[in-house]
Amino acid sequence: MPFNVTPTTVAYQKKELELKALLEITQAINENKPASVLLDIFKFTCLVHLNIRSILLYMINQDQYERKISHGVKNNVPEIIPEKQVEYEKGEGKLNIQVGPGFSFSELENYLPVFHKDRMLAILFLKKKDELVELDLNFTQALTNIMVVALENKRFAKRQLEQERLKKEVEIASNVQRMLFPSVLPKTAKLKAKVTYVPHSTVGGDYYDLIQKSEDEVFFCIADVSGKGMPAALLMSNFQAALRTLLRSSSDLKMIVEQLNFTIFDNTKGEKFITFFLGHYDYKKRELTYINAGHNAPILCWEGEKRSELLGAGTTILGAFEELPFMEVGKRQHLKGFTIHLYTDGLTESFNELEEEYGDHRFNQFVKSLLCIDPDQFHELFFEDLKNFSAGGIQRDDITLLSLRFQ
Repeated sequence: MPFNVTPTTVAYQKKELELKALLEITQAINENKPASVLLDIFKFTCLVHLNIRSILLYMINQDQYERKISHGVKNNVPEIIPEKQVEYEKGEGKLNIQVGPGFSFSELENYLPVFHKDRMLAILFLKKKDELVELDLNFTQALTNIMVVALENKRFAKRQLEQERLKKEVEIASNVQRMLFPSVLPKTAKLKAKVTYVPHSTVGGDYYDLIQKSEDEVFFCIADVSGKGMPAALLMSNFQAALRTLLRSSSDLKMIVEQLNFTIFDNTKGEKFITFFLGHYDYKKRELTYINAGHNAPILCWEGEKRSELLGAGTTILGAFEELPFMEVGKRQHLKGFTIHLYTDGLTESFNELEEEYGDHRFNQFVKSLLCIDPDQFHELFFEDLKNFSAGGIQRDDITLLSLRFQ
């Protein structure tokens, strides 16, 4: 007896296939399959269970649509379509895509947009397998919507995890950097120190230190590492550890700076560098020695003579060359009452709203107007002046000012 295929049977079979398609997609989503696996399951589900011969899917990524699925498409279709070249008129249901010569979507019969609020997340192009069987566009669009939203959620979750990772990295780098700075600066009859540090972001590239090696010897330094974030913080941490280790065994500035340069170059292979100033004062000899390795020249103020000068003698930046090409150790003798202002380039490279730079000359003139005053008072007056100058401007770099008054 022949079996009669009734419209009811066909409808039932169609619904059964749609249900299988829906179950396969939702199961893959619930099992948290990777995006690539989810796309493959969606593609084969559509081809096997639905009346689809050719399928083409684009999904939004930032400001462009990327091709995620392409099967059974003979024409040449673009890999990427800029979002600005895609327009969809919701009222008329009309899609307009501007593509270059050689690209065509003409063989594909249907397109289904997937929206979230007012933004189109994806576009699905389809061609039927059996011309005599209608394609359930509403179901196909609903299935596509489920899959696209799942992929968007995965991407959002991944982005959240990445942001959390970066936030944690910044916190660690910030803590590392805080540990590098001296917790207490001296305020004694012999030496009074004051620092003001204004980071551009959570993790900066500036470093300063003061090491009292003995009752009669004190080392002080300031540095600026290239780059920001965790790599800069780790490099500076390594640099500080090397510096302090060297200072425990020697007071030879030339040897210390050469070893620091070798350490940085060995670690970064010339891809990172540090500008650095290292000073040493001997109270008994009343002698200051220093090396400036490509850093902004600190300003030395002679209290008795009421004059100032720049401390520029030294060498080039550290880490750029395996061996430093030249070296000069600066020396000043017969010092008694004097002040040194050490700073990073973020201070003099502060800009106002007219894009005018504060500049080295302006800072030098400010120092000359207030020679050898109390460091606390100097910082208060200077940063008031800098604030007034840069009002309306944007801070672009870390700002560090370290003032030392030897009496």
